[in-house]
Amino acid sequence: MIKNNKSEAASRPRRYAPLGATIDAPRPKPGLYLVATPIGNLGDITLRALEVLAGADVIACEDTRVTRKLAERFGIETPLTAYHEHNAAEARPKLMARLAEGEAVALVSDAGTPLISDPGYKLVRAACEEGHAVTALPGASSVLAALAVAGLPTDRFFFEGFLPPKQVARQKRIAEIATIPATLVLFETGPRMAEALADLAAGLSGRNAAICRELTKLHEEVRRDDLATLARDYAQGAETRGEFVIVIAPPVEQEAQDADVDALLQRALARVSVKDAVGEVALATGRPKREVYQRALALAKGDGDGRE
Repeated sequence: MIKNNKSEAASRPRRYAPLGATIDAPRPKPGLYLVATPIGNLGDITLRALEVLAGADVIACEDTRVTRKLAERFGIETPLTAYHEHNAAEARPKLMARLAEGEAVALVSDAGTPLISDPGYKLVRAACEEGHAVTALPGASSVLAALAVAGLPTDRFFFEGFLPPKQVARQKRIAEIATIPATLVLFETGPRMAEALADLAAGLSGRNAAICRELTKLHEEVRRDDLATLARDYAQGAETRGEFVIVIAPPVEQEAQDADVDALLQRALARVSVKDAVGEVALATGRPKREVYQRALALAKGDGDGRE
């Protein structure tokens, strides 16, 4: 009698071990699962993600070495297979074949939410075209984490990803996105931070920004200031090791804001100190703090409503 080892393996419950506890993981329904993984702190993995990763038939990942560390941390033994931009044309048909056989395929990136600045969308598109179920398991995202801590408007944002590495192309692209009426979110590498910020300060003059480095990790840092000041900081040797997300305030309508800044400042100065009023109005309007501060001093001195 020949045993069907594959069937027996599929019927056995998969397990994972969060915080030392061993839990049976049910096999997910057939389909493609887009599983968000931590961007640094492994504690940010969700229980649902652990269950699907443990129960899936295979985990497709950018770098098996990176995902293996996550799997080992939580006692997950699901087989790993590489799927990235360099092997996608060859690997995608194999994953599609597994979906056609009724398997559950989990797709992860090295960190964060799959398909954000990676090539996974082609696999999702192919799966949809073939009628396979596609399910997103939300979780960590450096884009959303940076937006949340930046202290800039979040009602509308535009994710640019990485700017071109060459200066001429980078400056051209900055000019193209300068008029987008939304907060901008960009990725950048440490070695290019000083040059990129210099070009951003020149092309997006006067805007406030936040530089988010090593989010959720041990050396997490967020610098908030106008672009010119931030560019100067990095030109003078600010730390460039780690992963960076740059969040930049949207453009302001100059004519409308000239009148609005005074009105906002007058209301704020009636409630709080000059320093706090400047912070509120700079955040609300996207104006540089230095500019708002000078106007606040003039208003406080002129009408006596402000409180030092």
